[in-house]
Amino acid sequence: MNQSALVRLVLPDVRELLHEAKKEDIARALKPFHAADVAELVERLEDQDVATLVAALPDGKRAEVFEQLETPQCARLVSLLGPEALAPSIVRMASDDRARLVAALPPELGQRLVALFPADERQDVAELSKYAAGTAGAIMTSDHVGLKPAETVKDAIDHIRQVARRRETIYALYVVDEHDHLLGAVSLETLLLSASDKTMMDIMLAPISVKVDADQESVVATLRHYDFLAVPVVDKQGKLLGIVTHDDALDVATQEATEDAQKMGGMAPLSASYFDTSFPRLIRARAVWLSVLFFTELVGGMVLKGQEEVIHKVLPLVFFLPLITASGGNSGAQAATLVTRGLAVGDIRLDDVWRILRRELAAGATLGTLLGTYAIVVAWVWGVESFRGVALTVWITLLCVVTAGSLLGSLMPVFMARIGIDPAVTSSPLVTCLVDVLGIVILTTVAGMVLL
Repeated sequence: MNQSALVRLVLPDVRELLHEAKKEDIARALKPFHAADVAELVERLEDQDVATLVAALPDGKRAEVFEQLETPQCARLVSLLGPEALAPSIVRMASDDRARLVAALPPELGQRLVALFPADERQDVAELSKYAAGTAGAIMTSDHVGLKPAETVKDAIDHIRQVARRRETIYALYVVDEHDHLLGAVSLETLLLSASDKTMMDIMLAPISVKVDADQESVVATLRHYDFLAVPVVDKQGKLLGIVTHDDALDVATQEATEDAQKMGGMAPLSASYFDTSFPRLIRARAVWLSVLFFTELVGGMVLKGQEEVIHKVLPLVFFLPLITASGGNSGAQAATLVTRGLAVGDIRLDDVWRILRRELAAGATLGTLLGTYAIVVAWVWGVESFRGVALTVWITLLCVVTAGSLLGSLMPVFMARIGIDPAVTSSPLVTCLVDVLGIVILTTVAGMVLL
């Protein structure tokens, strides 16, 4: 969470307040603050101050603050203050947030917390916790409004008034039969603008839903495509189990984008923020890929060692080696980034492979020709020996390397997606590393043909 100007301004005063004031004074001072700002204060304070601040908040405000915090921060508070002190607030949280918090706690602590919940909430946590991470079931909430098909508009509005405070959203309403099978959807706007004697069957629309085991990325795509505030989640029999709201979808989109960025940066994705990740976990996440890339680059060194004769005879080529490997690697990284992102947002489909191939072949050849021309000028300015041969070698090599980098970088994500692997695994460092090795092979091959 980015530190807002308000939090920067009041943080010193809040620290002083926590050290000197009584609980009632702390609660009164924080009452005008939005829950999101209080949550940000919690993230910036040390454990002792956090315990004092959270203990001073009323249960309702504390529940709002908990819903604004990341799950690891909520787990931190439970560990600091104990389940007994926080259970009345946690039970007021949205059902999906509550289930994620319980899952994030150590088993013994989680069991102690759940034991303090009313029976309905205990059952709800158990139901939501059984779905696999990364699926619609894992991010849905059971706090939705269900209406009956024969219910009139007047009766539906009365029903919503009674349950609204305990529901995640009332803007998206769902019509179900006596066995909770999803029959239709009604927006709050449609409900308010319809005649009071109309029934839900008269005004509902055919529902668009997602399966409970659907991948969370497809859920986000559905919400984005239809511009929904929420999407219903059903089981194989069409029974309504819960809903995924737009705010949860935004969290998923942010999480997925972060994971993809970390993978494309050449590391295992972190499960927590940078500072919340332990140092050993941070090293493990980075060391694996760095080790793979190290030994991949070693192949390039072996190729150079095997071509000592070429290198000794045409020493000026060494001057262009960093330029060649960097140009090919950067071209591959650009293509990999464009295609991976296109696949993620749906701009590119798996059957677009031939369109990608033609486009990147042309782009690579054009860019390679451009950079090769630059290299000829550089060779002339530097006054290298055997100018014509070296310039031709470097020009041909750059044309081949940049084209190969563009093709490799663009096609690897598509190939990975086809075999069921996250395209982000074809990270920029991996593509760069492979093209580096390829560039050395091409350079020595072309040099042997042109100069020897």
